[in-house]
Amino acid sequence: MRRLKAVALGWLPPVAGAPSRAPIFSLALTLSLALTLSLALATPICAGTMADQTYPQTRRDDIVETHFGEKIADPYRWLEADVRQSPEVAEWVARENAVTEDYLAGLPQRARFAQRIREIMNYERYGLPDKAGQRYFYTRNSGLQPQSQLFVRKGLHGKPKLLLDPNTWASDGATALDAWEPSEKGHFLLYSVQDGGSDWRILRVLDVRSGEPLEDAVRWAKFTGLSWVGEEGFLYSRFPAPEEGTAFQGLNYNHTVYFHRLGTPQSQDEVVFATPDHPEYNHFARVTQDGRLAVITTSVGTDARYEVSVIDLDKRAEQGWKARKIVSGFTDDWRFVEGSGEHLWYVTNKDAPRYRLVGIDLSKDNPEWTELVGERTDILERAGIVGDQLVLNYMRDAASHAEIIGLDGRPGRTITLNGIGTASGFRGRPGDPETFYAFSSFNCPAAIYRMNIASGETEPFAEPKLCFDPQDYSVEQRFFRSKDGTRVPMFVVRGKTVARMNRPVPTLLYGYGGFDVSLTPGFSAVRLAWLEAGGAFALANLRGGGEYGREWHDAGRRANKQNVFDDFIAASEYLIDEGIAKKDGLAIQGGSNGGLLVGAVVNQRPDLYAAAVAQVGVMDMLRFDRFTAGRYWVDDYGYPDKEADFRILRSYSPYHNIRGGVDYPAILVTTADTDDRVVPGHSFKYTAALQAADIGDRPHLIRIETRAGHGSGKPTDKAIEEGADILAFIARWTGLKISQGGQRSEK
Repeated sequence: MRRLKAVALGWLPPVAGAPSRAPIFSLALTLSLALTLSLALATPICAGTMADQTYPQTRRDDIVETHFGEKIADPYRWLEADVRQSPEVAEWVARENAVTEDYLAGLPQRARFAQRIREIMNYERYGLPDKAGQRYFYTRNSGLQPQSQLFVRKGLHGKPKLLLDPNTWASDGATALDAWEPSEKGHFLLYSVQDGGSDWRILRVLDVRSGEPLEDAVRWAKFTGLSWVGEEGFLYSRFPAPEEGTAFQGLNYNHTVYFHRLGTPQSQDEVVFATPDHPEYNHFARVTQDGRLAVITTSVGTDARYEVSVIDLDKRAEQGWKARKIVSGFTDDWRFVEGSGEHLWYVTNKDAPRYRLVGIDLSKDNPEWTELVGERTDILERAGIVGDQLVLNYMRDAASHAEIIGLDGRPGRTITLNGIGTASGFRGRPGDPETFYAFSSFNCPAAIYRMNIASGETEPFAEPKLCFDPQDYSVEQRFFRSKDGTRVPMFVVRGKTVARMNRPVPTLLYGYGGFDVSLTPGFSAVRLAWLEAGGAFALANLRGGGEYGREWHDAGRRANKQNVFDDFIAASEYLIDEGIAKKDGLAIQGGSNGGLLVGAVVNQRPDLYAAAVAQVGVMDMLRFDRFTAGRYWVDDYGYPDKEADFRILRSYSPYHNIRGGVDYPAILVTTADTDDRVVPGHSFKYTAALQAADIGDRPHLIRIETRAGHGSGKPTDKAIEEGADILAFIARWTGLKISQGGQRSEK
């Protein structure tokens, strides 16, 4: 089940562009007509101006509500309406985009950044192979294709055969192959289709031998795993079909696991696991690789607190989908490793905040969990069974290392990785002689390796051919002290020439700090273009993430959320004090929960920053729980309708805490019309409030993508254009310049 954590959270990973295995009309005509009308009728207002441009007019309503004795104004609530349903919101979007596009088009470095990002991205990229029967399935992008294609080989060195080409699915490249799963023998391929960046999925099946699609189609799947039951059908999760007009904003309840039998219509799918008495629960199914057990993981919100139930598939004929609960109470994290017969293995933080490996034998009358690998200082992120051994993936100070041990927990050997970076994969089946893993870092795109599980020897499966030398860039890990004295790690990446000069340069700082998500080293062509131009990049591992286990997460959520902002501010001050960042040349960036981070920190310390980029952020902390997946986020944020939580949320909500009379940095807000994770109304309202406030003459703009969502599935061209816009914007305000010949200079 690829990307289970991201799916289970109802939240995308914070760094867009990571490899993913995982019915909307275009707004072009609507927006074009709205723009024509707006240019004819709109008049400028003095809501806040840039040097040569005026923000579009935005209507203010007299909405004031009283919450726990405090009057809360919400003049831009009308911007919460679905842009597909509201001509007035569509018109506002068109006018804002026109101003933003005009401004960005005038930035002299935009074209150069776009060209260089395109050149850097133009390398062959592979996904991790998945073996089923004698077939190896994997994704590949030749370089600049809008979407990666899916290939299969018969045998490790067989001739590649193209199975799926998402680039033929939509003329704009915005329909993507999301998750995929071959059947046990590799005869069929189950896959999910994502359109326009939405979280909704359509599930389809391909006959691998013939290459022909089956007629099977499952709609309204969302936050789902994909798991085969033999070759006869598969388990998946979905919500009921939404009411007309509510698909992209309505709250989601009654998540249910179904079984779909190949060759039958969706209307005949069988309910496998549901909790009608608890419509807020979510359920994800996974079948053990020997096909014996279906494991159901149940969650309540975004917290890693689960219940686990199992269904004995060998007894399905006599017992149906009868489930047996083996973990109850929603108190701990349970990360499924694998099963064999009635044995199960899990990574858990029960009685071990930094995780341990445990097993259970369900054939016993009163089975109990047995510890195989105890808790260590490092975080045990995941484990996998390959052959007759266990591969353990650890994280130390947000960087990866791995080792192999016996199934009985006996010590084995360490897997040597290539420096500071992120290792992923290590999947396989009991009895397999091999496993595959990927390794990447800030200066090195993912390379795929095959490891002989018996000898530990590795060989490249796919290594990228690059137009730059990774050795030209240095990756350091530093530590700084936050406001309360907490020691916080941060990665600093610079060109070696820049590092040797030992003087401050324009710097981009990225952060997230929430939902138990760990930020680890990874490659981005956009970031490399920034580094190549002479800038520095820093990534801070803030509290609220999962870099140091349960305590680190707890220290940055709900009543402790201010710690995240304090950490980010302290990281900013460290970069300036250490002579890495120019005092007037520091930009910050974050997406999703990181967009909230940027908005909150800019309100608290606008003096620190020259520019800020807030992407698909949660900006109205008093109403986030009223839309789509927002109800899940109360685990990290708290409940707006509870007074104690309301007071905390009110204190940092970006939309409600803009400070008039203070000069703000240049701000670029980005969102997308089809973001049904963090609905774009958050960004619309926040931008309108920025533009109406007396916060100085620097630009406060919004970039609204069409036929895109929260980040996943975005075609290559759109990713390049967005990256170029962001880099050109922050370069303008941090003082980084590139001449037409590509030479770097500073203002």
